[in-house]
Amino acid sequence: MKRSVYSLVLSDDVIKAVDKEAYRRGTSRSNLINQILAEQLSCITPEMRMRDIFDAVSGLVNENFQIQQQRSASLMTLKTALEYKYRPTINYKVELERSPENFLGTLKVQIRTQSENLIEMFNSFFVYRIKFEMFQLAAHGYNNYTCDLSSGLFTRKFLNSSLSEEKAGMAISRYLTNLNDSIQIFFSAPQNFSKYAPELENDYKKMLKEFVI
Repeated sequence: MKRSVYSLVLSDDVIKAVDKEAYRRGTSRSNLINQILAEQLSCITPEMRMRDIFDAVSGLVNENFQIQQQRSASLMTLKTALEYKYRPTINYKVELERSPENFLGTLKVQIRTQSENLIEMFNSFFVYRIKFEMFQLAAHGYNNYTCDLSSGLFTRKFLNSSLSEEKAGMAISRYLTNLNDSIQIFFSAPQNFSKYAPELENDYKKMLKEFVI
């Protein structure tokens, strides 16, 4: 949505109330006024679109995820605990694009641990996962899979396949659930992962028949 600069004359009391609410929501004065006017005039803003997507994700992800409070309309953070000694956590951050073109947004998955062994396991899992996802998406005609893997951090772009807000929320929740289930099983028994991988891979393939993300 294109933005331009306009001058408005508002009372000091209104500005104080706007600033207080903008601080509470973690946004700017201009952005909050824009959202309020858009809602009153039935205009769809990027913030409203992102909120609808995240509302759908919140209602669909399973109980293994803890959704963290956030102060940005474009960001959702979730975490899960691994069934592993010391119960390290995995953080999932989904940041949506305000005006998506090729990509709907960015996913960052990070393991919170100081253990080099766990970081090595994390990286080993995602080496497998990257190859699998890249192959499956290419089979559906999507060759712009974009990702990065560093020490304990996996980042990838969510592809923009022009889904509605509800469908985008469903796609993200399905993807996160499948990914988290795979990580949990890998860490619980890495030596037996090949036994469970086909079922997890089939679930991913079923998802691709409904959503590409």
